[in-house]
Amino acid sequence: MEGCKIEEIKIKELFNLDETIAKLIFLKKEYPWEILPEIGDFIKELGCSLDKNKFEKIKDDIWVAKSAEIANTASITGPCIIDEEAQIRHCAYIRGKVIIGKKAVVRKFNRIKKCYFI
Repeated sequence: MEGCKIEEIKIKELFNLDETIAKLIFLKKEYPWEILPEIGDFIKELGCSLDKNKFEKIKDDIWVAKSAEIANTASITGPCIIDEEAQIRHCAYIRGKVIIGKKAVVRKFNRIKKCYFI
């Protein structure tokens, strides 16, 4: 994507949608930033449908894969989904409307909100 303008970057060029639990929200959009106004409601809907053998609801509107690692010092505000084998490290701060993808890492002292990490 060298030399691309941001308005030329499309979802199909950035993501392999077969590898994300958020596939449905991306399918109806062309550009990645178009999902942001809808991501909170999407997370709440998706969270309620997640496999209870793989995910648990740890607080209101926060679902975490049982294989994910979350430091005791991390702060997480919903709505949020943390997918399988993700790592949320020491003092990470997740402010809601966030999907953390499979095997993604939120490093110490990172602050994130309204986004999708893969």
